[in-house]
Amino acid sequence: MEIDIKDKKENPLLNRTELWFKLAHEATGTPAKKDVREALAKMTNTTKERVVIDHMSTIFGKGETVGYAKIYKSKQDAVNVERSAIKLRHGLIEPKKKEEKKEGE
Repeated sequence: MEIDIKDKKENPLLNRTELWFKLAHEATGTPAKKDVREALAKMTNTTKERVVIDHMSTIFGKGETVGYAKIYKSKQDAVNVERSAIKLRHGLIEPKKKEEKKEGE
């Protein structure tokens, strides 16, 4: 798996850096977001808790995937800004547990 960062933009209003990347994976299938997230964290010298992958799209017939990721200044910045589904997917928050009904209700 080889990651090439195509564009990088600082977004000081949301305390993050936005990355558009291209991922080459010729001999294997599309890598998991978890693996890409760890690789991006290693490339940018940060922790994986601060890296959020918004989307990835595999190009049909090629071993390439393009995607968009955001690297926040802190984990709390990511929790404050991201949508609930993204926070759950990346493990930034715990899922809410449903309360069980008691037998007389």
